[in-house]
Amino acid sequence: MFVDEVEIKVEAGKGGDGCCAFRREKYVSMGGPYGGNGGHGADIIFKVDEGLHTLLDLRYQKTIKGSNGENGRGKNQHGKGAAPLIVKVPLGTVVTDLDTGFVLADLSHKDQEEVIAKGGRGGRGNTAFKTQANTAPDYSENGEEGEHKHLKVEVKMLADVGLVGLPSVGKSTIISCVSRSKPKIAAYHFTTLTPNLGVVRASDGRSFVMADLPGLIEGASQGEGLGDKFLRHIERTRVIAHVVDMSGSEGRDPYEDFLLINKELEAFHKKLIEKPMIVIANKMDIEGAKENLEEFQKKVSCEIFEVSAAMNQGLTQVVDRLADLLDEIPSTHLFEDDQIESHVLYKFKKEEPFTITREAEDLWAVQGEEVEKLLKRTKFSGEEAAYRFAKKLKRMGIDDKLLEMGAKEGDQVRILDFYFDFKE
Repeated sequence: MFVDEVEIKVEAGKGGDGCCAFRREKYVSMGGPYGGNGGHGADIIFKVDEGLHTLLDLRYQKTIKGSNGENGRGKNQHGKGAAPLIVKVPLGTVVTDLDTGFVLADLSHKDQEEVIAKGGRGGRGNTAFKTQANTAPDYSENGEEGEHKHLKVEVKMLADVGLVGLPSVGKSTIISCVSRSKPKIAAYHFTTLTPNLGVVRASDGRSFVMADLPGLIEGASQGEGLGDKFLRHIERTRVIAHVVDMSGSEGRDPYEDFLLINKELEAFHKKLIEKPMIVIANKMDIEGAKENLEEFQKKVSCEIFEVSAAMNQGLTQVVDRLADLLDEIPSTHLFEDDQIESHVLYKFKKEEPFTITREAEDLWAVQGEEVEKLLKRTKFSGEEAAYRFAKKLKRMGIDDKLLEMGAKEGDQVRILDFYFDFKE
């Protein structure tokens, strides 16, 4: 089964909790804090496996979860970090974050791997908080949650040349003649149900990869037929080879066929119609093809090559010309910089650390990534941990802001699902 697009959720591992312990040995006086740090949660990494060609392995996985890091232990023993979870995907896989719309990874190189979701950092044990002012801290931290993401994973084949055209124009026959690919060939529409790749060799030894895409029809860019499903595979190609049935054997006008396919390419993505294109005038051995070609040449400015795929005639010239075009055209990136998450400038923008809203007469809600992160990492195991948490909130200016907004002693302050009493 050919599966080239799936939606999955990934959850990186949670960091292990820090340990709060003290050294108690008979002959060691003033042993002090002795709790170790928690281990790092598992990252989720997508890695290219050239032996894979579809996303079938991911189709039935709703959620991929990484392992949690081990908790810290006494005697300053740090918890073991979890090994990263490697998810193998085909070459040409694109991973997009559905919540932000940004591309997380374009896996287009051999053995390439990318961290898609980062595991949580392990919490610190009480040994890490020892200072001259506090030589015996009685608190530790919880581990951080790993990143949770909702992803679209799709394969966009790596081919230099893409064969496009209406059904039954001879694309499969052409790729079977110029490469060792053996697609199904029959005298009915939609014989090809999945894209076929073939390595093509020119007469002077140069080689490139050609993709035979399933037949497009009118409305393909909106999902009609098979086109919407497979048009994505032409996005990476550097040259488009437009195959036209010049004989009009099915009662169609070759020029109208040419315009129809170009319209669908442009509707799917404007960049497709801007790619270099040649026209392969196929079925020239059939009566009427010469006359149709003369009319076609008057209306089209692209390079046109006369071939008969069934007779294996004229294909050598096509392959040599495609090799020349590929030498002239530099490789380009599939995505612009502003589509890739690592280039997004807002990640470095300074934002307010918190916001406060009044939910009731005596209830205040504090929100903010920094505040919520501090709450999750705090392990409320004793008065000292709670005091440290309150002290950090005061340093952030939350107490002053609450007073400024009219909060009174005894009011409740909510952070996530936790409620605290406000004290001046």
